[in-house]
Amino acid sequence: MVSTLRPGDTIGILGGGQLGRMIAQAASRMGLKCHIYCPDENSPAFEVSAEKTIASYEDEQALKTFAQSVSVVTYEFENVPGETARILEELVPVRPGPRALKVSQDRLDEKIFLSEQAATTVAPFAKVDTQQELEAALLEFGGQGVLKTRRFGYDGKGQIMIRAIEDAEGAMEKLGNQPAILEGIIPFEKEISIIVARGLDGTVKCYDPADNYHKNHILKTSNVPAEIPADTAQQAIDMATRIAVALDYIGVMGVELFVVKNGQRTELIVNEIAPRVHNSGHWTEDACPVSQFEQHVRAISGWSLGSPTRGYNVIMENLIGDDVNTWESTLLEPNARLTLYGKGETREGRKMGHVNRLSPRS
Repeated sequence: MVSTLRPGDTIGILGGGQLGRMIAQAASRMGLKCHIYCPDENSPAFEVSAEKTIASYEDEQALKTFAQSVSVVTYEFENVPGETARILEELVPVRPGPRALKVSQDRLDEKIFLSEQAATTVAPFAKVDTQQELEAALLEFGGQGVLKTRRFGYDGKGQIMIRAIEDAEGAMEKLGNQPAILEGIIPFEKEISIIVARGLDGTVKCYDPADNYHKNHILKTSNVPAEIPADTAQQAIDMATRIAVALDYIGVMGVELFVVKNGQRTELIVNEIAPRVHNSGHWTEDACPVSQFEQHVRAISGWSLGSPTRGYNVIMENLIGDDVNTWESTLLEPNARLTLYGKGETREGRKMGHVNRLSPRS
């Protein structure tokens, strides 16, 4: 199998959304081609890719044909079926590796990995499979917690906030009686995230942490630099590095953390990891010499990682649903950089694009 790509080689990308689109655009800039594999015939990444395959992730023959056409496979979303990754890994390098998928796809596995193998701090958690187990766990957590499905939850979906015992009534049924996890409620000051990259040679580079703000459980803005003490920023970098090394990770990963005040001290608790380029890293496109998308392409291609140094302060704003209708006025802003994702239908809660607003670095 090819370990290092050369210009002209082809990267296979599982998933055809905006992240796949931006990875393909970065790859094209460096003379690499992309082949997008996605079951959705309206995938926006198809518009910027040399090749495309419209097929199910369970279509073994289509996957084998896809693998034969590329030098490496990556993915833009973490819910790639495990069997899909297994089939491809037998034929072509998959980066990041299937272990990262396995860990991140199950919240229980993720919490155990983060606390035991990556030596990071996480919220208290308990495995919950039945209503009885939920009620028992709540007693240990002081009657409060966040109940989440172990798999396939995102943007606030698949979770229930429980602030009193009575809130737990019928909660497991509301989640479809799926395997779940109860997490303790963390009195956090805010959420930050950090984008970490690890190369094929083991080199690790991190971008500056960002302050994240959500609207209706969807990321609305990421502000950089994060307003945190310098030693807290370094702690975030150290934690993200430990996670990437412990996973033997290749590529770019997003790490979300809670900032917690404990007396005079500021502490960090890892919320979750995303084994892919990350929404909160879109600011790197316009504020850094090497964006998270180019960094990911470099890493999975076996190339040297680029500089993550930030040249500007920046506020990244997601354009969600009808927010995209502001595109014309955004173009009039002298320090705003607009990116639209080429999605044909505007829907409530759908990410349609983003804006990076730059200011001199402080």
